[in-house]
Amino acid sequence: MSVLSAYTAPDFTSPALAAAPAARLEPVTADRVLPKNFHATSNHPEYVHLGNGRWLIARESRMDAVLVLRGGELDVVEPRRVKQGDLVVTGRSENGEEGIYVHTTGFAQPGAVNDKFAFRTRGTRETPFSRSYDELYNVLRHDREHGYLVWVLGPAVAFDKDSRDAMQFMVEQGYCHALMAGNALATHDLEAARFRTGLGQDIYTQELQPRGHYNHLDIINEVLEYGSISQAIHGLGLNDGIIAACERKSIPYVLAGSIRDDGPLPGVIADTSQAQDAMRVHARRATTVIALATQLHTIAFGNMIPGYQVEADGGLRPVFFYVVDMTEFSVDKLANRGSMQAVPFLTNAQDFMVNLRRNLG
Repeated sequence: MSVLSAYTAPDFTSPALAAAPAARLEPVTADRVLPKNFHATSNHPEYVHLGNGRWLIARESRMDAVLVLRGGELDVVEPRRVKQGDLVVTGRSENGEEGIYVHTTGFAQPGAVNDKFAFRTRGTRETPFSRSYDELYNVLRHDREHGYLVWVLGPAVAFDKDSRDAMQFMVEQGYCHALMAGNALATHDLEAARFRTGLGQDIYTQELQPRGHYNHLDIINEVLEYGSISQAIHGLGLNDGIIAACERKSIPYVLAGSIRDDGPLPGVIADTSQAQDAMRVHARRATTVIALATQLHTIAFGNMIPGYQVEADGGLRPVFFYVVDMTEFSVDKLANRGSMQAVPFLTNAQDFMVNLRRNLG
């Protein structure tokens, strides 16, 4: 079985699409203010008819953005970033009636059962994940060389020695091309490197250490004293862990702040728009995303990524999106927001990471 699903492009010779009018383009009259009847994007492949049978695909789509025509290409732009004079695609229909076509079935599997009624169509705590794991191993091996693997991590990954070691392995062995996280993941990973604790508990035995509740505050203070995470890792001789591995391997990481952050560490982006822009750099490139034990970051990044990437030869490939959590909430929330490609793994972070480490080692 091929790792990547084949893509079937729309048939633009079909009567409905052959007769489609050219899409309307309206200028932006003031920064951040969209023209009436603007078209909001999805994470599906979207095509815009420019006239004379020329259909142009939006190469880097995402949900809740708009299409701006620039230099003969469609740029997918967040509404807050539109500028006066930008030409925005308008129209609210999606089947060609206004020159806009949203293609939802391009990656449909041939021979798939399409019964109107069926049991167990969504991943739940009763779902067996054996095949999902096997498919994920194949995707990771493929995209290590031919894609862009993005991890979205919560602090639980750093609270356990084995899962932390496993994530370090992923970084060192090329299975991570970018990391999205918050202040907590970096703080507790550095705490583990410095004190062997996570929130004051030994990362292996889980035993509370004397005055261990100071440890995460102490590491934040020490990093602030050094001026940066990179300088602190060098100055304190922190040789293990996720962030240290990212620094050694020059893997970019984006730390987006939260209103409840301690510190935060230097390098944490407190401004939400700036954090979104920094994360969007990697969302544009992502071919596979693994979001692990972090509901808010999962939902945020899920709303940034497309369901596809346009390859160098013009063909399309799917973007894989795996959500690992103890409950169905994150996947259900994403599905309700339009991220229907999200594949759930309902398990704890430690078991998931150790499973990957053992099968990819």
